[in-house]
Amino acid sequence: MSNIVYVGTSLDGYITDKDGGLDWLQYIPNPDNLDLGWADFMDNIDAIVMGRNTFDKVCSFDCPWPYSKPVFVLSNSLTSLPDEYKGKAELINGSISEILKNINRKGYQHLYIDGGSLIQSFLKEDLIDEMIITVVPILIGGGTKLFGDLAKHMKFELLNTEILLNAMVKNHYRRDR
Repeated sequence: MSNIVYVGTSLDGYITDKDGGLDWLQYIPNPDNLDLGWADFMDNIDAIVMGRNTFDKVCSFDCPWPYSKPVFVLSNSLTSLPDEYKGKAELINGSISEILKNINRKGYQHLYIDGGSLIQSFLKEDLIDEMIITVVPILIGGGTKLFGDLAKHMKFELLNTEILLNAMVKNHYRRDR
């Protein structure tokens, strides 16, 4: 079983800007529309676990539902998902350990953990096994931080570094337990 983060950050460590926006992720031109490793990453995961804010953001995109993998939306305040997302995503709630047990029982072992608060919650419980973080060379000055406070140090081993589009740095880390 593994829980993996795949995320882009600004140089100053934010994953969204002050308005919750993601436009800054497009700062570096990508004229050939390269996926920068996204398809390979998605091929190696079984399901996606995302927080409610991330789900709301994905739903706001002007495109068809972007995932072919099962999506579990963690929310302790929602009672149901909008009708247009039934069959595309499943609402889950409870403690992270309960949620993981239920998802793993369904046969999903390699999970993509998406969303700032959710990533921070998983880290607080030492449940992140790998992180793939792409740093975009821009300072956005505020927004949602990728990392929050932790009770103890957490060591990670660098597995790989790639330079993307001659501008961004993608680092792949594995938890060193």
